Amino acid sequence: MAEEESQNGEIIERPIDGSKKHPLERPWTFWFDNPSAKSKSAAWGSSLRSIYTFSTIEDFWCLYNGLFLPSKLPPGTDFHCFKEGVEPKWEDVQCAHGGKWTVNNTRGGKDELDKIWLNTLLAMIGEQFDEGDEICGVVASVRARSEKIALWTRTAANEAAQMSVAKQWKEFIDYNDKIGYIFHDDAKKDKSVKNRYTL
Repeated sequence: MAEEESQNGEIIERPIDGSKKHPLERPWTFWFDNPSAKSKSAAWGSSLRSIYTFSTIEDFWCLYNGLFLPSKLPPGTDFHCFKEGVEPKWEDVQCAHGGKWTVNNTRGGKDELDKIWLNTLLAMIGEQFDEGDEICGVVASVRARSEKIALWTRTAANEAAQMSVAKQWKEFIDYNDKIGYIFHDDAKKDKSVKNRYTL
């Protein structure tokens, strides 16, 4: 029930209309990847699967509450949430000239990983970033010895935009350690690539 105050000050209870959903500014898609399950000869990205696209707050919470949290995923898997129409691949036209900020979950265990994931999702789908057009999506990567969450952006060469995104992201997830930004172009050429920006 929702409460309203009438003109004479009385509280009136009205039933909530469950058929009315609250649209997001744009749809988003959850993706799952289990690269360790594919054969060594399979092309990269061949195990990547879209799970569901949502466009309302209610649909997001239904999905979020029904899907595995990053802390429950088996090692070797990646969980993604990207703008609809953007695949979580370097080759995607929206990602091709971009890069990623990465947070290493070293301080709070599994609960901290899930908290960073949720707060990042809420900031993205709630359009909280000043440079929201720069955001492509977020990836949670679970490995045997490390857990990372990476925020992918569109225009790596725009340092001002990337620093703005990083500053806000750290505030949204309450993260005080240093984070680094890697250009996708650099990562394609060298696995031991260095950060271009840090904050």
